[in-house]
Amino acid sequence: MSDFAPAAFFDLSDYAHAGLFAGIETVWEALGPTLDAYLEQWPEWRVESDLPAGVHVLGGPISIAPGCTVEPGAVLRGPLIAGAGCEIRTGAYLRGGVVLGRGCVVGAHSELKRAVLLDRAHAPHQNYVGDSILGGRVNLGAGTILSNVKNVGREVSFRHGDRVVHTGLRKLGAILGDGCRTGCNTVLNPGVLMGPGCVTYPNTSLPSGFYPARTLVKLRQVQQQVVMREGMLD
Repeated sequence: MSDFAPAAFFDLSDYAHAGLFAGIETVWEALGPTLDAYLEQWPEWRVESDLPAGVHVLGGPISIAPGCTVEPGAVLRGPLIAGAGCEIRTGAYLRGGVVLGRGCVVGAHSELKRAVLLDRAHAPHQNYVGDSILGGRVNLGAGTILSNVKNVGREVSFRHGDRVVHTGLRKLGAILGDGCRTGCNTVLNPGVLMGPGCVTYPNTSLPSGFYPARTLVKLRQVQQQVVMREGMLD
């Protein structure tokens, strides 16, 4: 199996949207035209959970399964699919092209755009998830950013061993395998792929590239503590 096959990142056996990954060789293909085609053929555009006053629906097709909680102040733009038992908290902004599995959490002031979340994936506290995939039970620490565009605007590519892998995508954030966890204020630069079970320390900035399963990305900081002289802050 290729390092970049969907099955190398996710257990899709019980995922309602496993068809999104059918027939593709590299996992990031699910974020290109494949995602658009999948959403276009989705047959069940209906809202089966209450949307209280203060939820802003900006248009586009929306499907929200039973048992979801959508709090006032959330902004929803379709196409959007939310599986059973999802929680979308106040201030969340779902910008379109979003597929949520069962039991996902989109937290207060988190923003998702062209994002696929497998079951019980959480982006719970001021996160940005652009053109990215979160595997089952992934948890993003507060302030984690999944950056999706290079400043120079070029195709997102990354090194793997002695070769450069070209994704063919100008926008590609991160792909996090099942069970990954990021520390608070982690920044994942465009084209980060993490195998299942990876963990990052807080405040870490990860360059693009492939991180094998169960990689722990550490950050060492040096702090100095000095006694202030009298009148130093006057």
